[in-house]
Amino acid sequence: MNLFEAAPAFSEIGAGIGCGPNAISVLKKLGILEHLMKLIDPSELRDRGFRFYDGFSESVEPILAYPTVPEEKDQGLALHSRLPRRIIGALDASSAHFNKRATAVTESPTNPKRLVIHFQDGTTHEADVVLGADGIKSTVRPYVLGHKDDRVKFANTKLKAAGFKYDISEYPASVSGNSKHFILFAIKNASIINVVAFDARYDIEIGDQSLPEGAPWVESVTKNEMKAAYKGMNSSIMALLECMPETPSKWSVHVLAPPLESYAKGRVALLGDAAHAMLPHWGAGAGQGLEDAYLLVRLLSDPETDVDNVEEVLQEYSRIRQPRAQMVWEGSRRSGRIYDLSHPDGNTYDDVRNNLKDMYAPVWYHNMDDDVDEVVNELRKKGVFKAMTS
Repeated sequence: MNLFEAAPAFSEIGAGIGCGPNAISVLKKLGILEHLMKLIDPSELRDRGFRFYDGFSESVEPILAYPTVPEEKDQGLALHSRLPRRIIGALDASSAHFNKRATAVTESPTNPKRLVIHFQDGTTHEADVVLGADGIKSTVRPYVLGHKDDRVKFANTKLKAAGFKYDISEYPASVSGNSKHFILFAIKNASIINVVAFDARYDIEIGDQSLPEGAPWVESVTKNEMKAAYKGMNSSIMALLECMPETPSKWSVHVLAPPLESYAKGRVALLGDAAHAMLPHWGAGAGQGLEDAYLLVRLLSDPETDVDNVEEVLQEYSRIRQPRAQMVWEGSRRSGRIYDLSHPDGNTYDDVRNNLKDMYAPVWYHNMDDDVDEVVNELRKKGVFKAMTS
């Protein structure tokens, strides 16, 4: 197995990463959680409940808490983007190759059962199977689609992130406004507070508006421009904005839409954002990538998987993962509207409470081993794997 990474090294890029109970379960099953917990403070494994505050009220009391009484099984991790660099310590570092940005995947000219990965530096690598985990701007995805990729859509949402000292050491906070909300959570044993601010347009459907050709997805703006976007919110939010850098970053959030019909074609499969890039409002995108990886690890390492049946195995991976990841994609969009007090079912905090009821259960408590069993049983029914005999 070889891992090709476009960057010169694994580093800290982007905002925080949320790992819900489902993602924690996968990390444990892969044998990575124990390694990760040795590198972070144990207090970072905490309840996933939110405290919601009214962004237009001066009250410092939360409007509601969700879940009301977090259970031990609701524990998750809120990490800075250190996760890739830390996980790599649990792997064989010799399998990672850096400065390898893929530009295309083609079939081998000499062996129809092999694939060739082409890199920006002019080199190539031949492989039996290619797994594209190369993000929303995936260069592997066109191979799976069979045509030019046109599914990356502007989500009409701007994200601004910066550090800020705020007393949220026990629970993360969501501060809501009209089509806007802030997510505040402590990371690195509360030595860093991650601040994520959203400003959305719900009068425009995803995909109806695009950024100008060549416009950057991440750009610097003035502090005054940022403050104008949140004008009218309470003094705590205004104070927060005053603490921002003079040129905060604005992220134009993109998603993958419409959904891919399949995550696999031949001996090539997609996982993570390359397959189902979604809005961040459920804090579940990274977890879905981990679920993808876990199922692929279990299937490709199965002793009955070989070069002759791997295409059928990857199709079964796609069959079971596509509907689940798309369910989470839809839930992430819905939860953003709830947090922004802009949901069609109502925009009061009583409506928020009702809309949030049991919302996370299908994400957090999914049994990945059941998925593995279902795929293996289906492969046996089809004769791809040998039927078990007593």
